[in-house]
Amino acid sequence: MQTISGIHHITAIAADPQRNLDFYTEVLGLRLVKLTVNFDDPGTYHFYFGNQSGAPGSILTFFPWPGARRGTVGNGQVSATTFAVPVGSLEYWRERLARTSTPVEDAGQRFGEAVLRFADPDGLPLEVIASDRARPAEAWTGSTVLADAAIGGFHSATLSEEGYEKTADLLQRVMGFRLIGNEGNRFRYRVADGDAGTIVDVICTPDGKYGRLGSGTVHHIAWRTPDDAQQLAWRQTLATGGYNVSPVMDRTYFHSIYYREPGGILFEIATDPPGFALDEAAAHLGERLMLPLEVESQRATLEPALPHLTLPHQKSTGGS
Repeated sequence: MQTISGIHHITAIAADPQRNLDFYTEVLGLRLVKLTVNFDDPGTYHFYFGNQSGAPGSILTFFPWPGARRGTVGNGQVSATTFAVPVGSLEYWRERLARTSTPVEDAGQRFGEAVLRFADPDGLPLEVIASDRARPAEAWTGSTVLADAAIGGFHSATLSEEGYEKTADLLQRVMGFRLIGNEGNRFRYRVADGDAGTIVDVICTPDGKYGRLGSGTVHHIAWRTPDDAQQLAWRQTLATGGYNVSPVMDRTYFHSIYYREPGGILFEIATDPPGFALDEAAAHLGERLMLPLEVESQRATLEPALPHLTLPHQKSTGGS
């Protein structure tokens, strides 16, 4: 039986590589689990941030394009990326974000869970939700975030749509999500066992403006499937259902297929294996530039042309 087991990763756009790297590792306490290049544009970086092991369900990735124009968040986009944090840790996060001059908003309760809303330096909408499904024990151990408040993975993602019915049909009838409730124009869907990273909220905003791709916006969202065989089955299912789905693409650390949902958001289905320890020891993830095999022969010209970075392991560890 084909299964989607939750969010695999979310990929967004940034404008300044070092600023992006510093915010996610030093402020949010995520681990840089892979430093590589955009496989479709190897002259630019591709950062992968996640938990200690770089597990699917914890991975937020970025195309940091220096000087990229600021995008606009709106319909046809993932309009919020939400992390799960332990119950009782929101005050810690409120104070931590304030210390780094990151404006933070108390967004009240959502389906019985407390929410803090903020944005990264490019304006990407982010949230932390206090959840009993948070997994702080899986967070990056090299972070300065307190261990009992740390981010171990996603809670959910929010999709903004002009009309939600066709997207809802794809999620439920094709992809196996279940509607578990709504609050006003926010409809919540869950897949698999309902653990962290298995929730997607769809907001219906018929009067909202459509988003414009650029820095501070999400490029695509990827869903997890366990292996290549299931991915091929998903490709057949989607093609039969009339979705224009890509061929399987080898992204080294997972295999991918892409298609657009009815509201225009780019969806991906990515395999859990092989994972980020494929070409680096687990203890040293993200410590050097890793290139796909097809461009490794160009390292001598590619590497010097990329912006200089100071990586997390090159900095001394400070206090919390």
